[in-house]
Amino acid sequence: MAIIPQPQLFSWDQVEAASDVDRLQMLVEALPDEDLMRTLEAERKGKRDDYPIRAVWNSLLAGIVFQHRGVESLRRELQRNAQLRQVCGFDVFRGANAVPPEWVYTRFGKKLWRHRDAVERMIDRLIEELAAVLPDLGRRLAVDSKALASFAKPPRRDAAAREPDGRRDLDADWGTKTYQGVREDGTVWEKITHWFGYKLHLLVDAVYELPLAYAVTKASAHDSPHLLPLVETLGKRHPPLVERAQYLSADKAYDSKENNQDLFDAHGIRPLIAIRATWKEEPDRPRPPYPDRVDTVFYTEQGEVLCRCRHGEANERDNYAAMAYEGFEADRGTLKYRCPAKAHGIACTQQDLCHGGCQPAHGRIVRIPLDLDRRIFTPLPRDSKAWPREYKHRTAVERVNSRLDVSFEFEHHTIRGLNKMTLRAGLTVLVMLGMALGWLRRGQRQYLRSLVGHPRAA
Repeated sequence: MAIIPQPQLFSWDQVEAASDVDRLQMLVEALPDEDLMRTLEAERKGKRDDYPIRAVWNSLLAGIVFQHRGVESLRRELQRNAQLRQVCGFDVFRGANAVPPEWVYTRFGKKLWRHRDAVERMIDRLIEELAAVLPDLGRRLAVDSKALASFAKPPRRDAAAREPDGRRDLDADWGTKTYQGVREDGTVWEKITHWFGYKLHLLVDAVYELPLAYAVTKASAHDSPHLLPLVETLGKRHPPLVERAQYLSADKAYDSKENNQDLFDAHGIRPLIAIRATWKEEPDRPRPPYPDRVDTVFYTEQGEVLCRCRHGEANERDNYAAMAYEGFEADRGTLKYRCPAKAHGIACTQQDLCHGGCQPAHGRIVRIPLDLDRRIFTPLPRDSKAWPREYKHRTAVERVNSRLDVSFEFEHHTIRGLNKMTLRAGLTVLVMLGMALGWLRRGQRQYLRSLVGHPRAA
């Protein structure tokens, strides 16, 4: 940790009543950044040291913790706040003259980019320490992407080329995201947004709402291809977390056969991914899993397994009843269902068409193989009671994205360029994990999500 030798200024007996400067001190103590500091100091050895490495690093962290939109805003706060300068490690005798000019932060950012592997190792260290005190960390995962608009002046969306100038961002491009929902009156709404910049792909723990893996791409990158790489990255760096992972939830942007199949087959994680409507011909009509024979068993694109136990109802869908789910058979790779007539006491008039007949006591047992359609059928079936209950954990990643916008100023920043945006995202993840570890070390687990704002407001 980049601790500056100085008299103890604060007492941690009442962390919940601490000031902003106290929280910065807590973060500085929690970060495992000593190796990075020594490396940067060794590079500077023998050169001018007007603005010490540790002080600049701590002030950069302060800019994130205190929600500054850019370097100039941070510099004004440092010039005004003598206590903040002292905590960061600037020379108290130089006063406001100790505050670095803007170009110092620009050069420091370039140094951090060259040593981004060290930043990633710090993130890994924090995740390991958090996993040691949170034994269920990683059990439930959630993934989503977030729009990161560039500070640059966007070109026309139909422009074939962009001329470079001081306001342009040649790394960025246009992204589009569609939001859909259903109003209370049953009508469907749709909202399409466009932005020029980048996209943050984030894998988080769905219980503690802490980031575990991330990637920054151009805005036009599709979400689905980045799900498995995020999980694989987490598996390489933190194998125990992937081994303990049981569920991963995501919205329909990640819906694909490959994601569902590889999550379970390669990692043992049950996918909870909302499904897109792709059936074009008679989308509402159930289909038979065994089209080569006459049978009463059907399924829908939403993963419902139905029995056509009635005939002649005015509404065709009323002829079907949901079969009773009885478990996933991992050794067979099948979902086990039971006759709804025997399970729920439903009158059945189609027993003559039931393939294999209906057993008098227990009723017919049907096994649906996952390989029938790995996009529709998952180890935790979509028509089970547990699926919607577990899928609700997906909202955790939305709350993390909201904090990135509001608390970490990704809605109002001054960043241009893919490298700078990736570095800022990494530093933000570092701060989020460091603050969480700081609260845990001080026995303040109830404030685990109080990453920037005052804990009393959490």
